[in-house]
Amino acid sequence: MKRTERLHALSEMLRRSGSRGCSAERLAREFGVSVRTVKRDLAALESSGAPIWSRPGPGGGYGMAMGSSLPPVSLSPAQAVALLAAVSAASDAPYADLAAAGVRKIMDVLDPRTRARADALADRVWVDALPVPSRAIRSALEEAMADQRVVRIRYTAGDGTTTTRDVEPVLFASTNGRWYLVGWCRLRDAMRWFTVSRIERASVTRTPCAGHTVDEVGEPPANAAPVHGHRS
Repeated sequence: MKRTERLHALSEMLRRSGSRGCSAERLAREFGVSVRTVKRDLAALESSGAPIWSRPGPGGGYGMAMGSSLPPVSLSPAQAVALLAAVSAASDAPYADLAAAGVRKIMDVLDPRTRARADALADRVWVDALPVPSRAIRSALEEAMADQRVVRIRYTAGDGTTTTRDVEPVLFASTNGRWYLVGWCRLRDAMRWFTVSRIERASVTRTPCAGHTVDEVGEPPANAAPVHGHRS
């Protein structure tokens, strides 16, 4: 791992450790370097403005002051390109437009040297983006999910049957390369999975959802997880 990448990873590890902190020895083991190198890295982070604290003696260590003022963005070129690639490859995902806008904001505030290196690396990552549903349909589904209101959809099933249904959105799910709206179907009075690409029309109603929960969908596959807790 290059030093720049190690500094970013070290900063993130300290932030995650919270008030407990980490000993220099543990940090050295984590990154496969000497304690002396770790202390040099910590000094470099502190010099750059990171709010590093240290606690001497047994049980002591280093940490990142919570709630302190931090630079708005601290990413390596590879981390920046990872965000670009993830958003580009998931252009059909819920809230993908918002994610793309967020990444653009991040790129705009990177320091010029990091931005230039990220742009150069991004030229070496190609993505064959999937076709996406209309913006109107995606906006309606996203709004209904966020506000927990019933969404009325015109849906064509795999056998060609087209129906209009009122659905209480419970979650978005991605599996086998397809996105699904999972929700309580008021027509069938049951939980149903709707392939987003088969939704031909969608509009948000004023009716609030009745409170169906993710637990009612059932157990997720072993390799599935909410995006806030996903690990590759």
